[in-house]
Amino acid sequence: MQEITTTINLDIKSKIYTIRDKQVMLDEDLAELYDVEPKRLNEQVKRNIERFPEKFRFQLTQDEYEILRSQFATLRLGSDNEWGKHRKYLPYVFTEQGLSMLSTVLKSKTAIDVSIKIMDSFVNMRKLINSNNLYTEQLKHIEKRQLSYEIKSDENFSKIFKALETNDTTYSQGIFFDRQIFDAHNFVSDLIRSATSSIVLIDNFVDDSTLLLFSKNQNIDVTIHTNTFTKALKLDLEKYNKQYKDITIQTNKKFHDRFLIIDNKEVYHIGASLKDLGKKTFAFSKMEDLAHHLLEHI
Repeated sequence: MQEITTTINLDIKSKIYTIRDKQVMLDEDLAELYDVEPKRLNEQVKRNIERFPEKFRFQLTQDEYEILRSQFATLRLGSDNEWGKHRKYLPYVFTEQGLSMLSTVLKSKTAIDVSIKIMDSFVNMRKLINSNNLYTEQLKHIEKRQLSYEIKSDENFSKIFKALETNDTTYSQGIFFDRQIFDAHNFVSDLIRSATSSIVLIDNFVDDSTLLLFSKNQNIDVTIHTNTFTKALKLDLEKYNKQYKDITIQTNKKFHDRFLIIDNKEVYHIGASLKDLGKKTFAFSKMEDLAHHLLEHI
């Protein structure tokens, strides 16, 4: 039986659950926040179903639903034991990507305001989770070094734990392996959020999922250079620009590799198109002092 954990906090955070190792929100809770009926919310999704693949929105199994109901009653100290009893179908849940997409099909002022608050809650939660995961991975790395190389002195221990305490999350290079989709998206999302003025993306394969990544930072100018500016991409860009700060897309056939230039200072060479992050193993590396030179050749 699939284990389900629940994150307890106030307001929106109390409605975020971890199911199948993904942070999600129930259609019923979202409908309440958006001030619409659950049936109407799901009808709107069905009208745009091509925008909601299973990684964006999926239906709970009966086992998952029963576990969630029991945990909900426990968390509410038995005050709402009738929760979910009158539903005629198993509920759907939305991942963070699904919630971003949902904000593009619900156009009301309430929906926009609520979407911003929901995304902020997800960002804060992910930072907490990533901080814990990073600490765990660092400890695992230390254990592997002990087994492989046999640390021989207290001085070496001291150096390693001092590095651990610095908790430096800025990586200059690394590899994301097959199916590390969330981690890869989180890494690029953090790069996008780190920008203060501008981002230039060079990527020959761009779609609406690429645009959605930039919705996470509305305080910067974004320019995308791509090999082919298709009609479908033009339509997606028009819809995106009606809701978020405008992105500029330009046709550019000079480049083969993918680059992300942040604030005209930092350059990241990324081995996969942003729309394919985590689907296959890829590497990334930060290239020092090359931003100006690269921008001159665009």
